[in-house]
Amino acid sequence: MPLNRRKFLGKSAATGAGVALAGAVAAPGAQAAEARGGRPVKRYAFTVMGTTDLHGNVFNWDYFTDKEFDDKDHNDVGLAKVSTLVNRVRAEKGRRNTLLIDAGDTIQGTQLSYYYAKVDPITAEGGPVHPMAQAMNAMDYDAAALGNHEFNYGIPVLRKFEQQCRFPLLGANALDAKTLRPAFAPYSMHRLRTPHGRDVKVAVLGLTNPGIAIWDKANVQGRMTFPGLEEQAATWVPKLRSMGADVVIVSAHSGSSGTSSYGDQLPYVENAAGLVAEQVPGIDAILVGHAHTEIPEYFVTNKTTGKKVVLSEPLKWGQRLTLFDFELVWEKGCWKVEKVGAKVLNSNTVEEDAKITGLLSDEHAKVVAYVNQVIGTNAAEMTSAEAPFKDVPIIDLINHIQADTVKQALAGTEHAALPVLSQAACFSRSARIPAGEVTIRDVAGLYVFENTLEARLMTGAQMKAYLEFSANYYVRTPAGAPVEPAKLTNAGGIPDYNYDVVSGLSYEIDIARPAGSRVTNVRFSGQPLADDAKFVFAVNNYRANGGGNFPHVAAAPVLWSNSEEIRNTMIAWVKAKGSIDPAVFAAVDWRLTREGAPVF
Repeated sequence: MPLNRRKFLGKSAATGAGVALAGAVAAPGAQAAEARGGRPVKRYAFTVMGTTDLHGNVFNWDYFTDKEFDDKDHNDVGLAKVSTLVNRVRAEKGRRNTLLIDAGDTIQGTQLSYYYAKVDPITAEGGPVHPMAQAMNAMDYDAAALGNHEFNYGIPVLRKFEQQCRFPLLGANALDAKTLRPAFAPYSMHRLRTPHGRDVKVAVLGLTNPGIAIWDKANVQGRMTFPGLEEQAATWVPKLRSMGADVVIVSAHSGSSGTSSYGDQLPYVENAAGLVAEQVPGIDAILVGHAHTEIPEYFVTNKTTGKKVVLSEPLKWGQRLTLFDFELVWEKGCWKVEKVGAKVLNSNTVEEDAKITGLLSDEHAKVVAYVNQVIGTNAAEMTSAEAPFKDVPIIDLINHIQADTVKQALAGTEHAALPVLSQAACFSRSARIPAGEVTIRDVAGLYVFENTLEARLMTGAQMKAYLEFSANYYVRTPAGAPVEPAKLTNAGGIPDYNYDVVSGLSYEIDIARPAGSRVTNVRFSGQPLADDAKFVFAVNNYRANGGGNFPHVAAAPVLWSNSEEIRNTMIAWVKAKGSIDPAVFAAVDWRLTREGAPVF
């Protein structure tokens, strides 16, 4: 695909990357320091602000609970809060001494972003402008890297969003599959004018996540390819320096840990930001994304130059704003970075920017009305609070609907007689479906990702291996030792969404045993599970495509797949049935044990 050569802040570069002329520098950015050899030393300071993993959050609002967002740490979320912080920084530093960038995962995550991708799509003829584009345009973002979730709704939605943004979406390692040329602008170049004669040229290189090739295979296969961050940074950073960049910043939708959730399915590292800093000379700072962790300031030493590169990752959903503060000095006819540090600002310290909330008040009201539609009733309240360590009805509901959907889809086919198993994970420990009336938001809050449903052919032996891998989630706890639920899960940093429970089988997980030998007493229809037994496995596309690196499933034959989000399938199921009765589907099929004794 050709690069999108849109107008960007009044300028465009032949490479497809924007050039921003920042105008005359305000006083706070200029620094006249001590004299050297009778001549004053020229200095200049500027600040780059960064967000990441906004995931469709504009308002400090939780559409799943229908109230203001809150968590145990009393964080706030949303671009409206971030905008107030940005305005304050610009007022302090001087508007023309700042840049504002993002590290990806922008258009998926809330019902606000879902509504304008699926219910009232931005791709429709004469359709609306995406709320995230409206908000980020109003905040004068300078550039944003592509995140993996940008691809969840398909290339047409992403391209439309790109057209609606007045800043470039960057992805140096998002390549056209046929030409191997960048499918998006690889970088943007920004000029900051100083009072000392020469502008400072700041290059922002955008890098996205290679896991897109797995997680959104259906949307990108044969169309785009995603090589590793290190190799593409090694290609582009020298080019940017040769083009006169005084400062090179990488906006990377990739964590800093050096780990991958897709194992050896790709020859690239998922969380490679630290490796980029270590291996690629010429980088001054990296805005980190994807991992949903908070890193105010972290230095990595480049192996070639010995120079320290600063990394920072602001907390997700607009909870934090990163500030990279640069101090430059004029030496030997060019600007040199003398010092750079980073910190984060907390969005819960400010009020929402009325400019942003007012801009999108109508869109917000439409989505609130949409998610509060009543679609059925529920006989008994269900919650996910204990789902990470107990078999609870609310997760059984997901598996029940998935299995029912797959059975109907395979009716009349050669695999119709095979038993159907189903997997589900706890995506939110605060999900709740109340007794009485059930709304769209109640069901949507249980399944917060845009996963779709597939059916794969699996054997009994493969299912045992699958369960064993999933059981790595638990911290080994000896028999007789006290059990604290809060400390029992997430061993090795495994997130809740990578702990699967499987319906259609019964089994025990002995947490006193070492990882790899925990799953016992696996049965199907009351009998020990035979290794050669065959099953249809109802599984979400993230897992089926290798997300989490679970064994066997990615290579298992595909019997059926669906383009409809599981969340919508669940909403439609509740609408069609009119009621939910946990007594119909809830069962304790798995439990945690120690030496045969139940933990709970």
